[in-house]
Amino acid sequence: MIDTLAKAENQYLVKRAVTWEQFKTLQSAFDEIGGVRMTYCEGELEIMGIGLHHEMISSLLGLLLGYYFVFKRIHFTSTGAYTQKIEPSVEFQADLSFAFGNDPAKTDLCIEIVVTSGGVKKLKKYQLRGIPEVWFWVNGKISIYRLIGGEYAQRDRSEWLPELEIEHLEECLLIESQLDSILAFQQKYQVN
Repeated sequence: MIDTLAKAENQYLVKRAVTWEQFKTLQSAFDEIGGVRMTYCEGELEIMGIGLHHEMISSLLGLLLGYYFVFKRIHFTSTGAYTQKIEPSVEFQADLSFAFGNDPAKTDLCIEIVVTSGGVKKLKKYQLRGIPEVWFWVNGKISIYRLIGGEYAQRDRSEWLPELEIEHLEECLLIESQLDSILAFQQKYQVN
């Protein structure tokens, strides 16, 4: 039997009615503190402590998707958690982001690993940036949202990766051993 990961607690704080200037001041004060991520979206500030469980899921998901891209010969650029912003309205870092065209600055897919709080309410920041597809991993399940006519609609499959079996990916992400997870994922897609 394969062991599954247990949920760990992360720190999470939301403040509303914060100005852009206040956000930038707080952000500079936290520059020297590792393991903290700040997101600003139209006056709402989120301060999140990033824990081990979050980073393990994020790293593993990036590895599995990277394998899938290579196996399926999908041209991609992994842009990680770089800062995306529109001053003075929004600034954030997705846990994972990918570009599938020739322009790595044009993000096509962002993924959020939600361990403590947040989730779908975070779609506004992606909407402001015009990100075509956003995934949320929450409690072992992946929800997929596609930007259609300026609004996000939930989908069963990724438009970018229509052949990817999301349920299998979810199962692999819950396997405690990253090696066993990668091997289980690889077995699904390898050529016989």
